[in-house]
Amino acid sequence: MLDPTCPVCRTAEIISGKWTLLVIRDLADESRRFCELERSLAGISPRTLSLRLRALEEHGIVERHTYPEVPPRVEYALTEKGLALVPLIEDMRRYGNRWLRTADGRVRAVVAV
Repeated sequence: MLDPTCPVCRTAEIISGKWTLLVIRDLADESRRFCELERSLAGISPRTLSLRLRALEEHGIVERHTYPEVPPRVEYALTEKGLALVPLIEDMRRYGNRWLRTADGRVRAVVAV
């Protein structure tokens, strides 16, 4: 059982869902439409993407902007709370580049960050 008083446990509970960190990563630089996210996250189902976006909205990490156009345009963007997670993702990228092995078993070369 997760410790509800532990900030690491509470954060992990929000971001540990499959695809969640990748959705945040893809929204880090700019807002995106649903179809753009779906294309950039090859393999995610529309239902899963919809569920992840909804959960991130509920946690105040993503905000949804609906534009009164025909057809309606909807974009998703990180909130200030969501942008605060970007350094965590960057740290994960640095860690992966330094320590995780590639498919052929070699340690990936360290990339200057």
